[in-house]
Amino acid sequence: MRRLLFASALVAAFAAIILSAPAQAPKTQPKFTNRLAKEASPYLLLHAHNPTDWYPWGPEAFDKARKENKPIFLSIGYSSCYWCHVMERESFANEEVAKLLNGDFICIKVDREERPDIDHIYMTALTTFRSGGGWPLSMFLTPDGRPIVGGTYWPREDRVVEEEKSSGFKSIIKVVANAWKNEKDSLEKQADKIAALTKMQLDNVVPGIALVDLDRKLLETVLENLKDEFDPEYGGFGNPNRNFRGTKFPLPSRLNLLLRQAETSADKEALKMVTLTLDRMAHSGIYDQIGGGFHRYSTERTWNIPHFEKMLYDNAQLVETYSHAYRLTKKPAYRRIVQETLTYVEREMTSPAGAFYSSQDAETHHEEGRFHVWTPAELEEALPAKEELDLANSIYAAGGKVNFEGKYHILALTKPMEQTAKDRNMTEDELLAKLKPIRARLFASREKRDKPLRNEMALTAWSGQMIAGYAEAGRSLDEKKYLDAARRAADFVLKHQKTADGRLLRTYGAAPGGQPKASVPGYLEDYAFLTHGLLSLHEATKEPRWLEEAKSLTQTMLKHHGDTKRGGFFMSADDAEKLFARSKDQYDGAQPSGNSQAAMNLVRLARLTGEERWAKEAERTLKAFAGTMKVQGSGMTLMAQALDEHLAVKKK
Repeated sequence: MRRLLFASALVAAFAAIILSAPAQAPKTQPKFTNRLAKEASPYLLLHAHNPTDWYPWGPEAFDKARKENKPIFLSIGYSSCYWCHVMERESFANEEVAKLLNGDFICIKVDREERPDIDHIYMTALTTFRSGGGWPLSMFLTPDGRPIVGGTYWPREDRVVEEEKSSGFKSIIKVVANAWKNEKDSLEKQADKIAALTKMQLDNVVPGIALVDLDRKLLETVLENLKDEFDPEYGGFGNPNRNFRGTKFPLPSRLNLLLRQAETSADKEALKMVTLTLDRMAHSGIYDQIGGGFHRYSTERTWNIPHFEKMLYDNAQLVETYSHAYRLTKKPAYRRIVQETLTYVEREMTSPAGAFYSSQDAETHHEEGRFHVWTPAELEEALPAKEELDLANSIYAAGGKVNFEGKYHILALTKPMEQTAKDRNMTEDELLAKLKPIRARLFASREKRDKPLRNEMALTAWSGQMIAGYAEAGRSLDEKKYLDAARRAADFVLKHQKTADGRLLRTYGAAPGGQPKASVPGYLEDYAFLTHGLLSLHEATKEPRWLEEAKSLTQTMLKHHGDTKRGGFFMSADDAEKLFARSKDQYDGAQPSGNSQAAMNLVRLARLTGEERWAKEAERTLKAFAGTMKVQGSGMTLMAQALDEHLAVKKK
């Protein structure tokens, strides 16, 4: 029976290969130009001169697919995504591949940072028939948008992986095209099945109302889950059954929950978990020891080999976490990390008008991390004085064997600065003073290199997180300049990315040759994260304006995103484009979910205003997710923090 149920056969063959860099803007007249050339998204613009006949997401593409009875090939990624760039160069810029795609498919390219609703739905669809997801998200759809089959990165050609043949993208295109022509009914049935499973998964909020009490016991369940997943040697979280192997993300929402327990319940174990994690990250390779700021995640347990891209949201959240930890512990290292990270944000991620850029790539000249890593010869050239070179090699673990790609050093502290200073019979301030000219020379040398691509699209949600980071830093470090930066950024978003009727627009940027402008209707996270930033700014400054803005945005969020039947909030607004499913995010990962942040905002509003309406909405949201919190607690840590504060507010 020839049925195309290859959702496991092909997916099992997906393989990964070398990392590389994005295509640079053409210096000569390009051979090809497609519809993406008119877009403002930096990610879409990277594909504007592919021979692949890309459409942006919209009616034109779907109308053409229906009219010509062609399936859709959907590719979703983002500007600083490594594998997205690899697939762009290998396949989408390849004329042979483009000919196959253009002949039998309508091709749509989506920036997940512009359209998180599309990404969330199709990533959920992908997880219905494979264990994990990632980017680029590659999905074949029916002409009306139902998913047929998909994967992530596909190499262009077939290859052998561990003695098993792995189908390349060209082969997969041919299989799907042939199946659509000869077994269309089977594909339609498969699409119906996957669409139904996707809807079920998106709606699968574990019943919590009347089943799980909102009490301290529920909070303790979450905390126990965190302790079970904590790495006692290097900090952070992972799978103890795998000895914490694999990638490791900072996960600030988990650390923030533990910090709250340390602060409000004098939980010494929670504080130890936080400080171990923050200490390890601060002196490891995930932190940019020369330029400040954090890379996205570590590729291994020890935090030393990072995934080199830098995201605004990571640095925003970690500034907030380190600031809170400094307020609690007064550890000088935490203050230094906050100051250096905000120096990086001001230098690299802030526009002249005060908006925040989204991200920086990890690679230059097709080499991952090349901007950040050093050969021994480069270190010698940057530090010609032997005494300085010897000190740098000693402090930054660069005097011995290279630790990246067999030829580079990733600079990381051999031990915490405080301990190194003690070993050298000097204070930490004295050691830092001695290192200051060395770091300045290394920084100046590095600045001569070509910099990674920067995504200059400003996103409302991420700007809200950075406003919160600046506000918490200003409050904890008693630094007026940080509060001023938060005010300036908040003013920018409210002026440029809020409409006259109080709605938010998600993006701010310019298409080639055009003026920057705001576009794309805001999503739940835009309202939730910006409100978080405004509430943090209000608490740091006591200025009533920010509280009033937060209340107004929250009221708009309740009106357009609230689930009036089951509680919680939908990602897209009630008047947004209707996709084949409507998603409701709920898990706190590298970023917290919009629902968790919304719950936390409602609790804070109840505490700050004393108004019962906010407390009722908070409790309704918490009840909607109580069941999920109980069974998957470590993925609901900001929701658990909201529960903790809600219980505290109720006691008063």
